[in-house]
Amino acid sequence: MKVCPNRLSLKKRFTMEFKNTNNDYKHWLEQVKSRIHTARVKVSLAANAELINFYWDLGKMILEKQAQTSWGDKLIEQVANDLKADFPDMTGLSTSNLKYCKRFYQFYHSQIGQQAVDQLQTILVTQIPWGHNILIFTKSQDINEANFYLQNTIENGWSRDVLGFQIKGNLYARQGKAIHNFKNTLPEPTSDLAGQLLKDPYRFDFLSMIEPYKERELENALIDNVTKFLLELGTGFAYVGKQVSLQVGDQEFFIDLLFYHLKLRAYVVIELKVTDFIPEHAGKLSFYLSAANDLLRHPSDNPTIGLLICKNKNDVIAEYSLKNINQPIGISEYQLTKLFPEEFKSSLPTIEEIENELKNTSTNSNLKN
Repeated sequence: MKVCPNRLSLKKRFTMEFKNTNNDYKHWLEQVKSRIHTARVKVSLAANAELINFYWDLGKMILEKQAQTSWGDKLIEQVANDLKADFPDMTGLSTSNLKYCKRFYQFYHSQIGQQAVDQLQTILVTQIPWGHNILIFTKSQDINEANFYLQNTIENGWSRDVLGFQIKGNLYARQGKAIHNFKNTLPEPTSDLAGQLLKDPYRFDFLSMIEPYKERELENALIDNVTKFLLELGTGFAYVGKQVSLQVGDQEFFIDLLFYHLKLRAYVVIELKVTDFIPEHAGKLSFYLSAANDLLRHPSDNPTIGLLICKNKNDVIAEYSLKNINQPIGISEYQLTKLFPEEFKSSLPTIEEIENELKNTSTNSNLKN
């Protein structure tokens, strides 16, 4: 039996149609993958919500039972043993974790009451993993600090390590504390956002520098550690360059560090001073901002913002210095890891000197004996 040459097998027909519509198929397949990713995230969030709801209820039950008895923490130890015996494959039933459950419930309930707790739980159970929660309620002094770290974790997608780094660095106490003139130089809500982005002091404890050092040395050290520097600056900062040239008239000027902030949609000029702040620093930075707005700023960008980071500052002098400046400037201090200066280090005994001294001491002791 002859097969008609004009008739193709079903398989060949599908192959031709697939090739003809390959781009459409790829687009459709991407939609399917996207839907799968979305579903997996929702399942993960739902599972996390259920887990933390369970820990919340468990903490409440333990606290209430302890109030009815005189067993104290012995109750937790007994409960942990009994639960692990009945649910050997289930994690999170250790004595230490049950104590965390109790502290979890106790921390929020004791400070804000049941109704507010129910509202707060929505944030906790849907987006914050248990490990993050433990860091927040064990390290925060009050509900305001806890809320700060909760919201920033959600908004910035902090990992547990980053959250721990920010808590250790006391970000809550430093955020939005810089001296600035944003209220008078930037429109709302940009002025509020810009003010909250700045810290005081900035902690450069990832650097190990020995005094005296120059501004260029500090600048190079920060850029050599740019990932940690960006983490300290905060979410949204994108590094553009150092010693960025500005041609004004027939002279060339150089910006210490130039960044672009994605939320503000604005350049951020950072000037480093390894000395105490003086009013002339603000005037020079204002000049740089004027030049940057003319030479670097795109028409769609917001006004360029200046940040002067100095070794020390007097807040009153800083406020007066910004009073009549029409460019948006913030002034902060920085902190470094303190090391011995070279002249002090040279006065310390070397390893060889210590070893010789120990040998001499041992020899003299033997002679006396």
